[in-house]
Amino acid sequence: MKIFAGKKLFFSFICVCIVCCVSVSAVVQMSMSIKTSVSVNADEAENSYIKWFEFDATNEIMSRAMKADIESEKSDDVKLDWIKIIACLATKKGGKLSACKAADVDEVCRKMKEGESAEQIAGNEKYYNYYYEGYRAALGGLVGYYEIEQDTDAGKVMARKYGLKGFSPIAKGYSFSHYDDFGAGRTYGFKRKHLGNDLMGSVGTPIIAVESGIVEALGWNRYGGWRIGIRSLDGMRYYYYAHLRKDRPYHSSLFVGKSVSAGDVIGYLGMSGYSIKENTNNINIPHLHFGLQLIFDESQKDSNNEIWIDMYQLVEFLQKNKSAVQKDDTKEYNRVYQMHDPNAYE
Repeated sequence: MKIFAGKKLFFSFICVCIVCCVSVSAVVQMSMSIKTSVSVNADEAENSYIKWFEFDATNEIMSRAMKADIESEKSDDVKLDWIKIIACLATKKGGKLSACKAADVDEVCRKMKEGESAEQIAGNEKYYNYYYEGYRAALGGLVGYYEIEQDTDAGKVMARKYGLKGFSPIAKGYSFSHYDDFGAGRTYGFKRKHLGNDLMGSVGTPIIAVESGIVEALGWNRYGGWRIGIRSLDGMRYYYYAHLRKDRPYHSSLFVGKSVSAGDVIGYLGMSGYSIKENTNNINIPHLHFGLQLIFDESQKDSNNEIWIDMYQLVEFLQKNKSAVQKDDTKEYNRVYQMHDPNAYE
């Protein structure tokens, strides 16, 4: 009996040890799992910004969505947001907005007015959020309230308006031609793709700030020649204007850090660039290279993961609003009608 009891006691001790070992192992594994999970979640949170976005909105779709937005602002009906309309359509069409028709816009607007949320209409909240953030980054500063001068019998007075407050990059009264050349091959320096839209025009044509923002870059670049980089006020858009005029490329008031208003004259069309030597014309045809980079995280600004979008349809859309300019005694061009953007720096 004592022998049996001793064996039983020894067996119990072994079982307890095994259980303890298993428990400790489980705790360690659980701890490691938690740490790993926290680390992964932290990494995911840190890298949750959009890495790639393809802009596929057409002039027709943007115009119709904006019109619905503006009309709803003037009425007592449900307020429609043009970017939400576009995001709904992009979700439903798998990003291919070029496949949308005017009737598709009208259908989304009808459902919104009946009380359906954008997420409900889109049918997929995850992808809707992606397209909404993408198109908000691309179009977020173009529609809203602003004040602009208008002519009256008493002279120019400021009038408050709601609508398109972004401008064409080419001044009113100046012609240009362009085609969808985004992604076309370029060979100077190295083989690469064209990440903008070339607007062919005459040397000296006044170039306009599309949106209010801050001048971030000003000077010579061997590829873009004399160029200007302007960051939008929300930091999500970087407008790039390149191949400006030789000798006198910029408006005399410009400097890095200066705030500009949408519609301001910022420079002059030319044919500079493709040379390591400053102030050289090596571009065959006078034109403005106009580009737009989307920035969801500051690490994307100057990196191998930059997001440049196709500007052709957006340039067409912006032709609805052109800035009138006039030349002063110094042969500098300035806007005729001053504008105040409530979002701009004072």
